Amino acid sequence: MENKTKIVAVAGKGGVGKTSLAGAIVKELVRKYPDKKILAIDADPAVGLSTVLNIEVKKTIDDIRKEVISTVEDGDVKSAMELLGDAKYEIYDAISEQDGYAFIAIGRPESAGCYCKINTYLKEVITILSSNFDYVVIDGEAGIEQINRRVMEKVTHLLLVTDASKKGCEVIKTIKSVADELVMYEKVGVIANRIPSKEVVELMNVGDMEIVAAILNDGNLAEYDIKGENIFYLPENSGIVEGAKTALEHMGI
Repeated sequence: MENKTKIVAVAGKGGVGKTSLAGAIVKELVRKYPDKKILAIDADPAVGLSTVLNIEVKKTIDDIRKEVISTVEDGDVKSAMELLGDAKYEIYDAISEQDGYAFIAIGRPESAGCYCKINTYLKEVITILSSNFDYVVIDGEAGIEQINRRVMEKVTHLLLVTDASKKGCEVIKTIKSVADELVMYEKVGVIANRIPSKEVVELMNVGDMEIVAAILNDGNLAEYDIKGENIFYLPENSGIVEGAKTALEHMGI
């Protein structure tokens, strides 16, 4: 009997529609698995996933991290372990329940000072939290390093998003080579997004990775982006929604 959490990390060069795709993947999982527990993690410091899903973020993991650090720096009498125990409950409180899924944002990392123990602990809490869900979708920033550093070391499926440009293809090849070093993953696939025609796919060089979905420029999505509307309301026949579905099927998700 398999009850292992499927953890899908979405990464790629900025500006290729990665966040919209992560939102479309959440939408498709909610549609297909109404009885499953689904968690969306916004791990991009630009907090884009909350925007495409129309979620108001009240507290992020980094807000909690900063609270713990400032308490430690103020010389609070509580032990570090007590503070971290409190942080665990705060993280559970920071989860926002949506229609059919739950959402949490990592937030912007604090650059000053290295609090490795706190970072490691928070990452462990996120990993434990994720194990309570059937599906976890992580929208990461352009690289993959911060998923390893700030979210979790292990994902099951790595989806790399690129447009048809040589630069986009080079970026995802670099991300894969970094992921091979840093992140444990079981399957990797490429989504070619915002491409001018399906013929272009034949010309794209993505190394030894498989292109699991090819999505043409989507006028519907552009309109939704401009209006700031929830991606969940996109029609099922929208290119990005169909592309997300095709990619998930190809990856065995």
